[in-house]
Amino acid sequence: MESYAIWNNKGGTGKSTITFHIASRFAEKHKDQNVLVIDMCPQANSSMLLLGGGIAGESSLLQLCSLANPKSVVGYLSEAILSRTTPDLSQYSVQVSTLNDKVPSNLYLLCGDGNLELMAPAINDEASRTPFPGLADPWSWVHTIFQRLVDGLGDTKWTIFFDTNPSFAIYTELAICGSSRILVPVNADDSSRVAVKALFALLHGTNPPHPFFGNYTFAAKVKQRGMQIPKVHMAIGNRFTQFKGAAAAFAAFSDATADQLYSEYIANPNRFSPRSSPARDRDDFLKLYVGELRDFNTAGVVAAHHGTPLSKMRQDYYPVHSDPDVKVNMNQLKMGLTAVDSVVSRIDP
Repeated sequence: MESYAIWNNKGGTGKSTITFHIASRFAEKHKDQNVLVIDMCPQANSSMLLLGGGIAGESSLLQLCSLANPKSVVGYLSEAILSRTTPDLSQYSVQVSTLNDKVPSNLYLLCGDGNLELMAPAINDEASRTPFPGLADPWSWVHTIFQRLVDGLGDTKWTIFFDTNPSFAIYTELAICGSSRILVPVNADDSSRVAVKALFALLHGTNPPHPFFGNYTFAAKVKQRGMQIPKVHMAIGNRFTQFKGAAAAFAAFSDATADQLYSEYIANPNRFSPRSSPARDRDDFLKLYVGELRDFNTAGVVAAHHGTPLSKMRQDYYPVHSDPDVKVNMNQLKMGLTAVDSVVSRIDP
């Protein structure tokens, strides 16, 4: 069983939209799998998209989060912390097709919740409790809440996707600790290279560590406890067409962000998920560890807004916010679906 965090500590890389398209398409192509999205971003954008998009998705999300015992990550975390148990997932997740009939019936959601931000101090307090001899270490116990959820699914066939917040807050740390692999969305801009460098520093620390706060970091605490850090499985180039055009933007990505990724791979190949054979050179690395959504254009955005997988979209005019007639043509749909399939085909069930 693999669990994937869609994470980059840079905002605006399209994490929620990518989560929607990858999870829904993965579920379509793997009918024998149960697919679970755990939305660990307080904005809950991927939840709204999965639940139907637009006003319908927002309304369903508010209903789920407003229950006395919320069917959301906040409800799940609250019971886990208060009862010191692994709650029954079915009590807090929803089968998405019961609220949005355009998605496959094997797709489930532990939806995001705006109160996650308000709950963060309580989670931090729980993790920061003084450890007592003979009892579970509070920091480890809190950070492995979702790891225990994943482990508790047992022998059933599940694939899990965590949508995340760019901020490396306590709830992002929980998502990282619950994952075995990371999908890293990147843009064709200079800041993505810096963000990739920071991503590895947050997960693994710096060498040498900072003389003052080095021992207080997430990386240091994980290392002290012998916990596993998820492997980078793939970088996903997204929104390239919003910059210099597909060809020029992809070249910029290859020359900047890919160089940063490749240098990390050369220095620490164990930080990347294994392939059948290791990358022999930079070009080989790009083929093995970089996926493209550079043709992921208007069709992808409109589909997500309507909570409809690309495979279910048709050539037509669609309302998006204040614009009642956004045209989506068949060529866009084919290119978008081909791009999503190229990424999904490299995610292991």
